Amino acid sequence: MRKKLLCAQMTALLLLLCACGGGGQDAADAAREPYRTMTACSMEAEVTCGQGDEAMTYTLHCDYTADGASTVEVLAPDTVKGVKATVDGENLTLTYEDECLNAGTLGSEQISPAVCLPLLMNALRDGWLLEQSQETLHEVPCLRLAVDQTGEQGGKIISTLWLRQDDGTPLRGEITVDDEIILQVEFTKFAFGDILQN
Repeated sequence: MRKKLLCAQMTALLLLLCACGGGGQDAADAAREPYRTMTACSMEAEVTCGQGDEAMTYTLHCDYTADGASTVEVLAPDTVKGVKATVDGENLTLTYEDECLNAGTLGSEQISPAVCLPLLMNALRDGWLLEQSQETLHEVPCLRLAVDQTGEQGGKIISTLWLRQDDGTPLRGEITVDDEIILQVEFTKFAFGDILQN
């Protein structure tokens, strides 16, 4: 009788543990589903690269499309305002008043701040889920997801996003290459399928 009771308790515990693990994965899948099925989105964000006195912050507007073609425009600072980037998945073209510009890159994967917003959207859609947790950020309950992608140079790129629990839109993002956070993003506007009005 004692063995049967112990067996029943162990079975119940295993079922409970399986249910807990599955629920977490289900939450991540549910949060990512709108990004996987969207045809487009529009967003604005403050993007910071570098650390301390070397840090630079840009305000970017991005119109992202699921087919891989996205446009990014610099809204601030004034010294680079109006610079536009076209990202088609493999190529980055920067233009300003019909002039092509070199924006530079960061990290061994040569990631430019101009591509970070499309890269974060691609990560939500296609990246391999590494971690998930519930966190409160700026007093907003969020689901934190860390996803892994292989970069163009074969390196490991970790994109971490904090999605609001109430509507699933992004609040914050980070891109890490070679265990170093190279880009930090604070989303200020986000809309699925819509073009944001300035």
